[in-house]
Amino acid sequence: MSMLKRKEFFGESSSSDNNTDQPNRVVLGTEITGDIVSSSGILIEGEVFGNISCSGYVKVGSSGKIKGNLVCVNADINGTLDGELTIEGLLTLRSTARISGDIETFKLTIEEGAYFAGACVMRSPIDENTLNTEIEFDPEES
Repeated sequence: MSMLKRKEFFGESSSSDNNTDQPNRVVLGTEITGDIVSSSGILIEGEVFGNISCSGYVKVGSSGKIKGNLVCVNADINGTLDGELTIEGLLTLRSTARISGDIETFKLTIEEGAYFAGACVMRSPIDENTLNTEIEFDPEES
């Protein structure tokens, strides 16, 4: 299954200036099967079986459950997530968070009591386009 990429849907800007003040809500007792794509924030208190791609803030309440990948700008997790997390900014794992999957983020906060099983990659603030990681080797210079 290919990872849902937020930038494929929303372009290069990671700004959430165009978001409304009211987030989309998946309330307790609601179960969604399928991918969610949103240009505004999302509050999840129910269950989502699918990938979520959001150009804003995602909050998973203590009753919230996601079985799928999460791609967003910032996330605050109180509930359960089984999948990969790709967060462009800050990821906060609250004391009641239960994460099974790999994390890629720029900033990470983990409260005491949070459970995390997986690998974590902390991205550098250096733009990948300006950093040349290729090393050329010319054996004739020796």
